[in-house]
Order: sequence, then structure tokens, then C-alpha cells
Amino acid sequence: MAHSPLENDIEHVLLTEEALGQRLDEIARQIETDYADKDLLIVGVLKGALMVVADLSRRLAIPLTMDWMAVSSYGSGTKSSGVVRILKDLDADLLDRHVLVVEDIIDSGLTLSWLVANLRSRGPASVEIATMLRKPDAAKVDVDVRYVGFDIPNEFVVGYGLDYDERYRNLPYVGTLKPSVYGGDQ
Repeated sequence: MAHSPLENDIEHVLLTEEALGQRLDEIARQIETDYADKDLLIVGVLKGALMVVADLSRRLAIPLTMDWMAVSSYGSGTKSSGVVRILKDLDADLLDRHVLVVEDIIDSGLTLSWLVANLRSRGPASVEIATMLRKPDAAKVDVDVRYVGFDIPNEFVVGYGLDYDERYRNLPYVGTLKPSVYGGDQ
């Protein structure tokens, strides 16, 4: 792969493209076993989960459908108020479906906890969670996650769907930004 100008902003690569792919292969085999002969609906959480959903779904050799949700928790500045708003709801009916919510990263778990409760209120057969990354040290609520790619330290990461100011999502790996990029050295 050609060197990207975005890579100049990366301090450290935490997870390589190869490591992400290998872990997705393993998770896909688990999902195939767990959802054999079930009506599986994968729900991607926009925007960050786009890469994970695309790569995971291509690895799955079972019938499935996909849908997307976009939710926002908002407050002042970088602090969430705990109020969640649906920006894009599902098109699919969840009644008696087996729903697998796919996330890019779980940190506090507040928004995801709200989302799972919302989805469960719609009458699905089951709701489970898959995430590529989880920050256990950042958790504010306990969220039961069935499939975890990697537990990572509580630091800000970009790449593989994760952004800073809507940039870096397209990097094929997960890394940390140089402090000079976001004013961390001021």
C-alpha cells in the first residue's frame, strides 16, 4: 500500500491491518456457529462501524441481512449528557429477528446501553453485540458484549472507521495521533 499523507499524523500503530483481519476471521467463525439456521440481522452503527460491518459481513458464509442506525449522544463540548438521539433509524422490523449490533469501539458504553434497550423494546428474538475495540478502563456502565475484537488502553485512537474531526477513518489500521494534530502538546 502506498504511503498516505494521513500516516504522517500517526504516533503509533496499535493494531495492524493484518491483526484486524485475523481477528475478524475468528469472530466470523464464532458468529457462523452461533447463528447457523437463524434469521440474522446485522445492525451497523454509523459512521464508525462501516469498515467493521463491511469486512465482517464479507467473511460470513451464512445468510444475513444488514441495516444501519445512526445515534448521537450530545452535551456540552466533549462530555455526553447521556441524552441519546436517533439520527437514522432502522428500516427493518426487528420482531422475532436475531439482531447483532456491530460497533467499531465501545468506551463509556452509555450510548450503546441505551441503543440495546431501545432495540430490545422492538420485540427481537435476541440482541447481541460485536465490537472491534473495547476500552475496559473507560466503561461507565456494564454492557454485555458477545464478540470483542480487542481490548485496548483508554487512549484516543483513529483508523479503521474511527475518526478525529471526520478524518482518518480510511486508514486500514488502528493507531494513535501525534499530540500536535489535536493540540495535545500545547
